[in-house]
Amino acid sequence: MSTEKETVDRQGRSNTKRNWLLIASVVIVALVLVRIFLPPLGRVGQEAAAIQARWIEPRAAGDTVSIRVGEVEDNRNVHFKVETQSGDMHFMAYILDAQIYVRASVCPPCRGIGYSLDGDVLVCDRCATTFRARTGEGIRGACVSYPKAAVAYSISNGSIVMRNADLVEAYQNTLEPGQP
Repeated sequence: MSTEKETVDRQGRSNTKRNWLLIASVVIVALVLVRIFLPPLGRVGQEAAAIQARWIEPRAAGDTVSIRVGEVEDNRNVHFKVETQSGDMHFMAYILDAQIYVRASVCPPCRGIGYSLDGDVLVCDRCATTFRARTGEGIRGACVSYPKAAVAYSISNGSIVMRNADLVEAYQNTLEPGQP
């Protein structure tokens, strides 16, 4: 036969176990909910790390400039410089969802010329202003009013071929706030 004290001790231990199980259950549920609703900072639906652009050398011939498709495919994000009589113009080419994009690569207010590709977002390497990689439209930051204009191109014999006039137009449009 158990004494009154033993019964109280057993009930106390049982209640303590129940309390610990309840607390552990609440903590587990809370951790699961945090994991579901709060993904790691800065990575909402994006890749694990931004892809920094790699410098490549374009080839100029007559009124065209070309870069190798393979260099863009191998690096996923490249930038290149086109020399003109009035100064250098910088451009980027990157792959997003199996499509190649070519855009002017200049951030006039901060004078940045490099962009990292973070998921589907371009990030200025100097001021961290963000732009939609599919459209070049500004999202957030100091230079958001200067969207990155697309460069028309064709693909021929494994090269991305751009006309000088199209490069100049995209570059000039990126220098003006609100241009495409």
